[in-house]
Amino acid sequence: MSITVLRTANQWWVQTAGGAVAIETPATTTAELLRDRAAVDTAATSGETVPVETLDLLSPVTAPCRVVAQMTNYASHVKDSGMNPETVPLTFFRKSSGSISGPFDDVIKPDHVRLLDYEVEIGLVVGRPLPVGTSIDENNISDFVAGLVVTNDVSARDLQLPKTQFYEAKSYPTFTPVGPALVLFEDDDFARFNDLRLTLRVNGEIRQDMLVGSDMIYRPLETLQALTRFQRLDVGDLLLTGTPGGTALSAPPKPIEIIGSLLPPAVKWKSFFKTQAKNPKYLKDMDILELSIATEDGAIDLGTQRTRVRSAR
Repeated sequence: MSITVLRTANQWWVQTAGGAVAIETPATTTAELLRDRAAVDTAATSGETVPVETLDLLSPVTAPCRVVAQMTNYASHVKDSGMNPETVPLTFFRKSSGSISGPFDDVIKPDHVRLLDYEVEIGLVVGRPLPVGTSIDENNISDFVAGLVVTNDVSARDLQLPKTQFYEAKSYPTFTPVGPALVLFEDDDFARFNDLRLTLRVNGEIRQDMLVGSDMIYRPLETLQALTRFQRLDVGDLLLTGTPGGTALSAPPKPIEIIGSLLPPAVKWKSFFKTQAKNPKYLKDMDILELSIATEDGAIDLGTQRTRVRSAR
């Protein structure tokens, strides 16, 4: 049975049916906590509780750590991007761990960013070192993945696209809200991964709503097998696994795309961003985002993340 872990400024907690139980541990980082699993298990079965709503929750994934993310890993998002899900490769990019923020913190929109977008994603938290060349299969994957978190891969599209790189556009402070909970998996829990539903709302309007099993292209096993061919991962590192369709950004119709490809880059991007500026789905000051990931029966529930967009100025 999964265990739900919460974090405040000076304390780790286990969430139970009766409230939150403090974990008696000296751990200050996610990696240290995962190495002290006995303390987590003890808190899950005994201890005085406090109401969860009285806690000022922080990200259950602490920085610094590696933050690795998958590109275009849901068929619906691939189609929105104007590509073919049957031929899209398994690809990765990196984000700065300085972009990690709490599940209820404001998302700060830099003054120079015009097209701010959202992406609800399942985050895998590494529970055991994964050196390059590690052998991972369906029988031992749960040894290496400690649990899951809700993440939002916030993206400045007007920086990402013309520069053809993701790092800057996705690495500003607060561009990776994480939590509220780190749900630690037991062996059997991974069998329910395909049953998880990702939902994102902006000001109460559903923008993204998809079941993993019907849309995800590369599952965690294949992803980790590919990643560990070249990238080491350590305890507490975070892997974002892609987002479904419904983001503000979508590819233009094919005829427009073909015409755009014939234009000089400066002219093409000027035209593209002029059109995108009319899209009301991009995030604005004071927009409220609500992200949740859970199975339909609630047996696995990563909680609900609620953040507000705030302009830097």
